[in-house]
Amino acid sequence: MLLDLKAMGRFRYVLYGSNILVGLFLLLPIVFIILLSFGSSPWLAFPPPDWTLRWYEKLFSEPSWFEAIVNSFKIGIAVTIMSVLLGVPASFAVVRGRFPGRDALAALFTTPLIVPLIIIGIGLYGASLRYGLSGTFTAFAFSHLVLALPFSVICTTNALRSFDENIEKAAIVCGATRAQALWRVTLPAIMPGIGAGALFSFLISWDEVVLAIFMSSPSLQTLPVKMWSALRLDLSPVIAAAAALMVALTIVLLLAAAMIQWFRRPPATSADQ
Repeated sequence: MLLDLKAMGRFRYVLYGSNILVGLFLLLPIVFIILLSFGSSPWLAFPPPDWTLRWYEKLFSEPSWFEAIVNSFKIGIAVTIMSVLLGVPASFAVVRGRFPGRDALAALFTTPLIVPLIIIGIGLYGASLRYGLSGTFTAFAFSHLVLALPFSVICTTNALRSFDENIEKAAIVCGATRAQALWRVTLPAIMPGIGAGALFSFLISWDEVVLAIFMSSPSLQTLPVKMWSALRLDLSPVIAAAAALMVALTIVLLLAAAMIQWFRRPPATSADQ
């Protein structure tokens, strides 16, 4: 028995070590990109001969790059708002609805996660041309919404299924109307799921490139499209600076979400301890 415990202990250390190596392997390209963004070479050369911040200065001072960043923010915020406004009612319909085809509707919301992006892009591009929306903000927002909405629905649906509906019914018994119980009891309880869906929706829009290439125009490009175009022309370290910016924003948003979740956690009681 003692030998088995020692073997399990050794296996645990091997498991920890392998997880660390896999994590480092996955993070290595990101580390290279961040280092390249500070390199003084006018090309993407590693290791950098010296260190500089001029590529970040160029990223924010050159109008084409700065406009791409602003466009990505605007489209991401619009997509986030629409995904929440559409995803929350859709989640209530999937979880609490009693109508034929409810399961088919729930499966339909996951379709964009399964269908290849190139197929979705061709379809949306044809539709945008048909209605004269190609290269417009509306085309960008709705194309990104197709990818973001499933994440909003899935996160909100999981939160709603874990919520005890009897609490909402108790609020109604105590005198609240159906709308008041929904607004003051149910929605605050599932807010972490709604927030997670909103976060994923923004990040999906922020770094999406396939659909954005179909919807872009010379006057309207997002940051990933601008990076893709720059890669075909040159290998300027500005591309690495833009990639580092995208990674940094993603990390900041995830850390902020984790901190909010941690502060929302109820304090431990003596019974829990």
